[in-house]
Amino acid sequence: MDPLEIQSINLSRLLREGGTAESRGEMQGAIHAGEERFELDGRTLWKTSVTALGDGEFWLSGEIAGKVVMECARCLEPTPAAVRAYFQHMLRYEPGRDQVELIEEDEEEIYLFGHPDLDLSPFLCEAYITAMPFTVLCKEDCKGLCPVCGANRNVLDCGHEPAHGSGQLAGLRRLLDEV
Repeated sequence: MDPLEIQSINLSRLLREGGTAESRGEMQGAIHAGEERFELDGRTLWKTSVTALGDGEFWLSGEIAGKVVMECARCLEPTPAAVRAYFQHMLRYEPGRDQVELIEEDEEEIYLFGHPDLDLSPFLCEAYITAMPFTVLCKEDCKGLCPVCGANRNVLDCGHEPAHGSGQLAGLRRLLDEV
């Protein structure tokens, strides 16, 4: 299933009558941002609400939560990390636009869209990726990779000892040994 096909909300009724529309769904597989691909671990659930403000303007708010697979910062093993993001955006309907476009008007960001079937993918992906942690650890006491042979120390005891007499912090280590 291509998750991008199901992430939309139809605003036809709101354009005619006003009010609020809600939508929810789930994503599986991966989230894409340009050339980047972020693997998801299980289901990622999302929900949105769009409220008509009048004069073709709308307020979009939403939430997305799931787990993304990242590399452990120490041992490079795939590690799921929880992600929860909230977002809110001002929207303006301008018939005839092919794509959603962000503009700045009076120091306020406004997304312009031209079709009542609003594609939510850009909003969901941006919020999710922005909320992802910079680094993750597979476990707090991850031993990491051996700097000599590259073995995963969580899985294999290669027998190599860390060199204490060299490196950028060698002087600090010697000082701490003296104290």
